[in-house]
Amino acid sequence: MATVIPELERFRGRLVSEADADYDESRRVWNAMIDKRPALIAHCTGAADVIAALAYARERELPVAVRGGGHNIAGLSTCDHGVVVDLSAMKRIEVDSDARTARAEPGLRWVEFDAATQAHGLATTGGTVGDTGIAGLTLGGGFGWLAGKYGMTIDNLRSAELVTADGRVLTASEDENPDLFWAIRGGSGNFGVVTSFEYDLHPVGPVITGGGVFHPIERAPEVLRFYRDFAATAPDEVTVYCGFLPGPHGPVIAVAAAHCGSLEDGERALAPLKSFGSPVHDAVGPIPYVGQQSLLDDLLPTGVHNYWKADYVDGLSDGVIEATVEAYARVPSPRSIVLFIPVNGAASRIPSDATAFPHRDPSLVAVGIYSLWSDPAEAGANVEWTRETWETLQPYATGGVYVNDLSEDEGEDRVRTAFGSNYDRLAEIKAVYDPDNVFRLNANVRPASVPLS
Repeated sequence: MATVIPELERFRGRLVSEADADYDESRRVWNAMIDKRPALIAHCTGAADVIAALAYARERELPVAVRGGGHNIAGLSTCDHGVVVDLSAMKRIEVDSDARTARAEPGLRWVEFDAATQAHGLATTGGTVGDTGIAGLTLGGGFGWLAGKYGMTIDNLRSAELVTADGRVLTASEDENPDLFWAIRGGSGNFGVVTSFEYDLHPVGPVITGGGVFHPIERAPEVLRFYRDFAATAPDEVTVYCGFLPGPHGPVIAVAAAHCGSLEDGERALAPLKSFGSPVHDAVGPIPYVGQQSLLDDLLPTGVHNYWKADYVDGLSDGVIEATVEAYARVPSPRSIVLFIPVNGAASRIPSDATAFPHRDPSLVAVGIYSLWSDPAEAGANVEWTRETWETLQPYATGGVYVNDLSEDEGEDRVRTAFGSNYDRLAEIKAVYDPDNVFRLNANVRPASVPLS
């Protein structure tokens, strides 16, 4: 039997507490390094349930965590001794193929979203791991294989419905509550619980040109220099990543790309990837768009231990290349990854103050140092390697970080770094919509002392 709480008698979803048989399963999140014990997990079915759960938590002064897909590296979708507002059962999506829009609930993962939109030959920028939830990725900014042509996920957000800390249901768009709309596009979960997102869609697929080429790890310096030059001249239709990855016979250096235009144009645009060097495996060619979206799924599975550090660097300089090559040679876990993701094309042409996401300079490259391991006893060595590798990159760092890559122990200064010059405006908007900082289990923006007039 599910937990019954008289104060939540009108709650339509399922309430789970420590007394329930499925409590451990219900509290589990993607990163196995996170092990927290909430007092109550409220599996919501809609906005009314969210309102009820928030009121219950506020009346008892309990911390509130909000869970969409639960894929957050820092484990911010759960908490100890508080209320988890769990949206994972809210998975409805409505696609308007004529208007090329989709309205989607926050429990969807990108693999589910893509299946629905690809049924109409449409897509929007969204993620590089299919298991990622649409909510967290969207609210943080949203890198993806379509970013060069169509911008980041937030650049394709038309509107959102959300429940504020005081229980109001608001629409955020360019026309309604535009300050809130600005803030949720990159400001993380600071401003409310989003119960639906409306996205622009674009003609993509069902088959694109994409995939990856895999080179011996010993060739990493040459491959990274090739990647640097190729990415600098690639057309908007191409988004291309490079990374140190585990392979079936040991680590490799890989270049993965997607071209979202015609197959003929894609073949020409990605031909240099196929002609460079002597790869151990070439998997670039026609690929279903949904396959491209899940290209990295096996590398970042659910249920293993993760510790990440990340930064932006100002281009892939020889110093960055040398530092990462040397660091990866010492990696303690064969599952760990270092990934380079550009801020490219359309994503780089949005002004840095147009949305809360500030990192728009086309010279920027996001560097993710992703440690993964299975044995809890290996945590020390992997965390130490991640931190040391991050430190070696600091001479090349720009003073910015992608908010969705922040780990739990990063601190307020790193949150400020994630939002950069937009932090003060975010704090003012926070003071309007969440003056008591109810939504603080996130990359938290503290409310400004003086709200916007």
